[in-house]
Amino acid sequence: MAGSTLFRWLFLLLAIVSLAAADSGSGEAETTVPGQIRLSCGASASATDGDGRAWDGDAVSTFAPSVTGVAADASYQDPSLPSPVPYMTARVFSSSYTYSFPVKPGRVFLRLYFYPSAYGNLGAAAAAADALFGVTAGGITLLRDFNASQTALAVGYAYIVREFSLNVSSGATSLNVTFAPSPRGAPGHGSHHYAFVNGIEVVPTPDMFTTPVPAFANGGRPNPMPLRADTAFQTMYRLNVGGEAITPRDDAGGFYRTWDNDAPHIFGAAFGVTFAKDSNVSVRYNPPSVPKYAAPEDVYATARSMGPNAQINLNYNLTWILPVDAGFYYLLRFHFCEIQYPITKVNQRSFFIYINNQTAQSQMDVIVWSGGIGRAVYTDYLVVTVGSGQMDLLVALHPDLSSRPEYFDAILNGLEVFKLHKYGTHSLAGPNPPIPLKQVFSTVDGSRSESRKKSVVCAAVGGVAAGCFLAVLVAFAVAWAVRRRQRKAAAEKQADGLLGPTKGSALYDPVQK
Repeated sequence: MAGSTLFRWLFLLLAIVSLAAADSGSGEAETTVPGQIRLSCGASASATDGDGRAWDGDAVSTFAPSVTGVAADASYQDPSLPSPVPYMTARVFSSSYTYSFPVKPGRVFLRLYFYPSAYGNLGAAAAAADALFGVTAGGITLLRDFNASQTALAVGYAYIVREFSLNVSSGATSLNVTFAPSPRGAPGHGSHHYAFVNGIEVVPTPDMFTTPVPAFANGGRPNPMPLRADTAFQTMYRLNVGGEAITPRDDAGGFYRTWDNDAPHIFGAAFGVTFAKDSNVSVRYNPPSVPKYAAPEDVYATARSMGPNAQINLNYNLTWILPVDAGFYYLLRFHFCEIQYPITKVNQRSFFIYINNQTAQSQMDVIVWSGGIGRAVYTDYLVVTVGSGQMDLLVALHPDLSSRPEYFDAILNGLEVFKLHKYGTHSLAGPNPPIPLKQVFSTVDGSRSESRKKSVVCAAVGGVAAGCFLAVLVAFAVAWAVRRRQRKAAAEKQADGLLGPTKGSALYDPVQK
């Protein structure tokens, strides 16, 4: 009897210790979240990447029964690759193929990894321009006529990672991901196409998107605007504002997200100032409204503000330019945390948030929203874009003097931008991004430099060619300016026929209602 009582006390003590440990570690970065799947396509054995994640080769994986296509090895390892795994092997398909991953109902991150390199064992017939294909998953078209080489060149990276958040419906037991070459004879490409992928990652997550309910920033629509639970999202930008890039290893919650530095997206020379938290300030979360997995502590521990000069701050907007696909709705998540003294009280810093020249928020006071210095908070806004092709999404901050704040300034710690799928077409697919003009300039300048070394005759021909190029360049610049003005006007117009929001508690199409 005494032994039984002692056993019960020991069991109770163990349970208390376990609960305390779980509570103290809740929300911290985890090494493994249950249900994560990583597939190194084209590989025949398991391997570990630079972040310590294990990847299974698809040649021996249960997720790829009777896998087809060709296992290919990249002939060159670009120095910028974060790890040889999963980028140095690929699975290449000349016809449609589907991977099937066991999942539970709920949200998952689906990440697709692409390294558009020369794959030596494919032969010369597999030209990079012919890698034109589509990807569907969970009934959503994720990519259509996707060309990884053009995309990589446009964004200036050797590799591409596409991240999507998909909702696995109740009763579903698997997530099917299908790669299909585009039909033959697509404009600007050869007579045959193929699909390829280097890596596939599936990470179960909580619902990070439909709560809190976002506010509509364009005006003229219901505000707030709830999102449908089955909405699919594509991550367009995830920025650590004012801080260094955060690698997947250092993400919060064990979700392996990447947080990029925001500096390349700042408009003009008005960068503001960057700073880190004071040494005597601790970042604190506020679950459940701000769970610890909302963003890593390093996101909230650094920031960018306009600067200490009030007069200068009143004469400019701190602005980020973010190219996106036109014709979609976008969810923007702003992360805030006051991390330096003397900002500890209400109405010391108040500012506007503008999105595409529309006021998304006035009198933004981080202390009011968060509850004090060192307290993390985030807020969501929804915007709609119209038209086609690419356009610039503008995010700007400016002091709001209506409440007579102590400091004329603004602050931002982190920014995420997510594209919402079109419900009518079940699609997230956008066009391949255009190659930046500056890359065309560098190519032409290099060619002209080489031609001048050959002969006087070549130099003369080069001069004529340069004159023709200048004429073409002027025409192109005029066309670009007109197109940019049209895009800006389109961004400020009311949505026309966009299949997105549904009336009531979900996004709706204002034309059809």
